[in-house]
Amino acid sequence: MQKEPMLKVTFDKLSKELEHLKTVERGEIAHIIDVARELGDLKENAEYHAAKDKQGMMEARILDLTDLVGRAQVIDPSKLAHERVSFGSRVELIDQEDDSEVVYTIVGAQESDLDKGWISSGSPMAKALLGKEEGDEVSIQLPSGKKTFDIESIEAMEI
Repeated sequence: MQKEPMLKVTFDKLSKELEHLKTVERGEIAHIIDVARELGDLKENAEYHAAKDKQGMMEARILDLTDLVGRAQVIDPSKLAHERVSFGSRVELIDQEDDSEVVYTIVGAQESDLDKGWISSGSPMAKALLGKEEGDEVSIQLPSGKKTFDIESIEAMEI
């Protein structure tokens, strides 16, 4: 079973959603199905079919969340040294080609958000960075071609 690294805040959010689905949503959908069933002919009962579809999607989400929470490896980036790039590292890179700066933060797949510069620890860029130190050179094949960066700084992310 492959562990799923994540921040505590993400673990708490997923756990809360799972609990809500199990304790609140399940009961509400069961009630809607019961009410729709009382309306008669199930073949042409749109409310019944819509509720059954919603129930199926909810049960699939419960299974996904149960799996995810079960495999969660909660990591506190503030407890790591960040002398090398690791989970929760905020990495400042300088593009060797044009001296432009880019900053990435290594997070779990559930937290990745490119608009924030948060990349999944399983992404090609993160895999190339993990274990590297300040001053190291990193080359990566991107869709736009091969890019080479210098690692300018590494620090723990702010949560």
